[in-house]
Amino acid sequence: MSTYTQKKGFGATLWDYLTTVDHKKIAILYLIAGGIFFVLGGLEAMFIRIQLAVPNNDFVSAGLYNEILTMHGTTMIFLAAMPLVFAFMNAVVPLQIGARDVAFPFLNSLGFWLFFFGGVFLNLSWFLGGAPDAGWTSYASLSLASEGHGIDFYTLGLQISGAGTLIGGINFLVTIINMRTPGMTYMRMPLFTWSSFVVSALILFAFPPLTVGLFLMIFDRLFGANFFDVANGGNTIIWEHLFWIFGHPEVYILILPAFGIFSEVFATFSRKRLFGYSSMVFATVLIGFLGFMVWAHHMFTTGLGPIANAIFAVATMAIAVPTGIKIFNWLFTMWGGSISFTTPMLYAIAFIPSFVAGGVTGIMNAAASADYQFHDSYFVVAHFHYVIVGGVVLGLLAGTHFYWPKMFGTMLNEFLGKITFWLFLIGFHLTFFIQHFLGLMGMPRRIFTFLPGQGLETGNMISTVGAFFMAVAVVILLINVVITQVKNVKVGNDPWGDGRTLEWSIPSPPPFYNFKQLPLVRGLDAYWLEKMEGKKGMTPAEPLGDIHMPNSSFIPFVMSFGLFVAAFGAMYRADYAWGLPVLIIGLLITLLSMAFRSVKDDHGFHIHKEDLMNDDDKGGKA
Repeated sequence: MSTYTQKKGFGATLWDYLTTVDHKKIAILYLIAGGIFFVLGGLEAMFIRIQLAVPNNDFVSAGLYNEILTMHGTTMIFLAAMPLVFAFMNAVVPLQIGARDVAFPFLNSLGFWLFFFGGVFLNLSWFLGGAPDAGWTSYASLSLASEGHGIDFYTLGLQISGAGTLIGGINFLVTIINMRTPGMTYMRMPLFTWSSFVVSALILFAFPPLTVGLFLMIFDRLFGANFFDVANGGNTIIWEHLFWIFGHPEVYILILPAFGIFSEVFATFSRKRLFGYSSMVFATVLIGFLGFMVWAHHMFTTGLGPIANAIFAVATMAIAVPTGIKIFNWLFTMWGGSISFTTPMLYAIAFIPSFVAGGVTGIMNAAASADYQFHDSYFVVAHFHYVIVGGVVLGLLAGTHFYWPKMFGTMLNEFLGKITFWLFLIGFHLTFFIQHFLGLMGMPRRIFTFLPGQGLETGNMISTVGAFFMAVAVVILLINVVITQVKNVKVGNDPWGDGRTLEWSIPSPPPFYNFKQLPLVRGLDAYWLEKMEGKKGMTPAEPLGDIHMPNSSFIPFVMSFGLFVAAFGAMYRADYAWGLPVLIIGLLITLLSMAFRSVKDDHGFHIHKEDLMNDDDKGGKA
């Protein structure tokens, strides 16, 4: 089978992506779906900022504003940032550890389709009677009082999507533990793989509390249970605990892969080994560990008492230490390096002061007594966006430019990339820096308008102008992507010229089996070591032989679609006679496809040695 397959028609390509279990194609699916949701969440953000541009604005009504605000947060966290993180984990991790695929290719596909159908289900709420309107955290007292089915879309959609994320996390844990190439010890793994490893462990432990909380909310709303109904002996604070035991590790689930991307970018474009590699690894693990010990800092104002507040305040301050270690190591990596200011490197350099600003305001929020003043003001909005946009989004944009050639075999235009960078960076700081001061001047979160004469007009207008800068930047990035793919100028295996890790040793995009022969790793930055000794590629760890690969499968799509159908049935069960049959049909689709998967004998297929040799003749090496 040739790596360079013939041009296929649209139908054949669509079927290929619907049934694929190849981690590289699943990465592209995550990138496209996450990109669409990112644009959607961005549009919702623009509506928020237009509404708040001037006092007493009536651009949207109060009720619609609550829906837009809720969907913006939910979409950006669950449906944009998470899948884009998974896009890079899928595209890069198996290549960095010298594996031919992930441990469970079928589950990899299932994870994507569950996420996708959950996201589509959630966004259909706009067209089916109204979106969720209780804020992205969906606090129980607000959720239970919410009319219509908006919150039901939220609980069922996130439940389906979250199952996909959990499956993905387990898959990457097993992949990194079991499928490293010979010589790839844990302390030789690239930092991006390390951060993906820790993130997968965080997903494994953080998503079950959310799953439990969502189930309790579903039972309360759809089946009349009283877990959160205070009048019937329930407790609304339990939802906050369950949500934040998931929600705070979730912040690290998003930021650690961004840290990993920046670690690769700093080392590559400083032409130096990452400074303090082992301390970076331990800092990553420590951040993951401490991430579970700080959730109640979101709840300082709920009255947990001074002892609980003090413990969580100290833990929150402690988590700044490993993050600080990382910041200094990145600075020392650049120190004395031969720096090239490519687009990914610009994002990486801009990330440091932006993220540190978010971290400093985090330490301010960690002081429980001060948090009583900051809580639910725009100061917290500013802090949160400095961490998420200044960390995660800049990381994802850096990763997009850095790994685009590896994923697609083409290079994004550097000039357009730098325009995107400057517009986005200026827009980001314009939008959110001023919000610190708006918060300190008394502007509360989650309000749909404000009165004139309170001194809030100028700050809000500046913030809105900044949001338009960011919007223009994203449009230019999309134009860049279209131009690049239309021109389709192919690049070699190491397009940046200074690739240090295994993924840069194979063609761009990689053949579907990744490595003809598994590479032998002889130290940290394995590919760089081989290049420094004047070798063209990696030393193989095995003779050329047959390669076993998994078959494509349509079953993950069908299983996920079944849950999508069942969710509608569960939601409308009490309203319409057809609700219960639809619920049963949806569950049957899922269960029967699971049964079919169990009895079907699928042994995959082999690529024969002769075909691999033929690939060499056709220029398998870039």
